Amino acid sequence: MVLTDRRAVQGALVEVVAGAVGGGVRWVVLREKDLPRAERLALAVELRAILADVDGTLVVAGPDPLDGDAVHLPAAGPYPPPAAGLVGRSCHDTAELARLTTEHYVTLSPVYETRTKPGYGPALRPAGLAALAKASPVPVLALGGIATPAHISACVRAGASGVAVLGAIMRAGDPKEAAATLGSAFQEAATATRREEQ
Repeated sequence: MVLTDRRAVQGALVEVVAGAVGGGVRWVVLREKDLPRAERLALAVELRAILADVDGTLVVAGPDPLDGDAVHLPAAGPYPPPAAGLVGRSCHDTAELARLTTEHYVTLSPVYETRTKPGYGPALRPAGLAALAKASPVPVLALGGIATPAHISACVRAGASGVAVLGAIMRAGDPKEAAATLGSAFQEAATATRREEQ
């Protein structure tokens, strides 16, 4: 999963997302919550068109799905979550995990220190991620400061079903290559973990 941040990109956000999708990303979270709804909706239409070619999913941050059917909500609410085909929520500790009701997945963050949201933390590190992943009633995506294949591998070993990145792709000189590199690392780690579990 990649989260958008138009302020971090070197070019146009839509082009960066297209590159990431070309590199293997299949879930994109549209943030940009400060934009007027009409502008966010237009951006959602463009991103859905890119993802449609690869049967990908656009998830919209916040309770308004922007004419889609997938949302990602903050830990603070709303509770219960709105009815949607796919609902995710940001969580950071066991208390937030305990409030989950009908969500389909959670992001757990920050796993590592992050430039995007400095001051959030302390970082969970892989050990903290593992403890929360065990406590989660739904699949977990690791988020926060994940920038290298080693980070990805550590998150998968800690029990993450997936990883969510922002800076590593949004700030990349070549988003397609960055996405492909991180995606390969995820596949290798997931395969190795499955073998160990057999």
